[in-house]
Amino acid sequence: MDTDLQALQPPSAFSISDVERDTGLAKETLRVWERRYAFPQPQRDAFGERSYPAEQVQKLRMVKRLLDLGFRPGKIMQHSTLQLQQLASAGAAPLQQAQPQLEHYLALCRSHQMTELGDALRQALARLGLKAFTIDIIAPLTAMVGEAWACGELAVYEEHLYSETLQTVMRHAIFSLPQQSNPSLRTPRIVLSTLPQERHGLGLLMAEALCVAAGAHCMSLGVETPLTDIVAAARAQRADIVALSFSSASKERQTRDSLRQLQAGLPATVEVWAGGRSPALHKRPPPFLHVLDLRQVEESIADWRRRHQADALQTH
Repeated sequence: MDTDLQALQPPSAFSISDVERDTGLAKETLRVWERRYAFPQPQRDAFGERSYPAEQVQKLRMVKRLLDLGFRPGKIMQHSTLQLQQLASAGAAPLQQAQPQLEHYLALCRSHQMTELGDALRQALARLGLKAFTIDIIAPLTAMVGEAWACGELAVYEEHLYSETLQTVMRHAIFSLPQQSNPSLRTPRIVLSTLPQERHGLGLLMAEALCVAAGAHCMSLGVETPLTDIVAAARAQRADIVALSFSSASKERQTRDSLRQLQAGLPATVEVWAGGRSPALHKRPPPFLHVLDLRQVEESIADWRRRHQADALQTH
């Protein structure tokens, strides 16, 4: 019994591949920091491979959080994990007016009251409608959960519990929404996915909810879809738009290369939209890419309709 329990405990050491997946920091970056800043300081396993203690991985999560906030590694690497947490708290964007409500949801997650959390979210959804619920509740709440995980206040399994609860609520809401019935409005067909090695799917789910709420016909492929499969799906479904979600963990150069390969494989009439926190979306994005945030989804779809209605009139 004791052996079984020990097997279920979180690992006390991580391989470099584990750290890359966990933090979103590339292996090459970890090696450079090791030489330049003497952190992290991995041990070596029996095969001579790098092995990172759990406390170093926790600090690396905080370092990644601060890099996303605009800090430079040389300015923060020698700080303790506690000091990094304080910097992250000071640098985080202020929460919206719904903060007490969001804190209540987060408290339910921390106390593992997932049934109560699901019920509370469904009540908020019924009160606000899918669009406002997604933008004003789910987007900031998901950011809070991510920050709590990065600070070590939530375990990985607790973040997964939150994700599963949220997906259940959101999926039911998406499927329950009536289809667009106005024949004068053209309905864009949108294929949604994330690229390979992009495992974060909640941003994609939020985008799908807002696209459906705006009257689009959506086909979600889920996360980590190979480029060839995204292209095949877009062609088979006669898609007008391929919409992608990126987290801050995505690698800038790889993201740009993948976007160019994807666009080259798609029919010329298919637009590529993307949102998320990847630096590749905000630092010199490819000219063909339409970058938007969740609040811009409805207007972007309305603009797509206006453009295609104008094209149809010109054709006639």
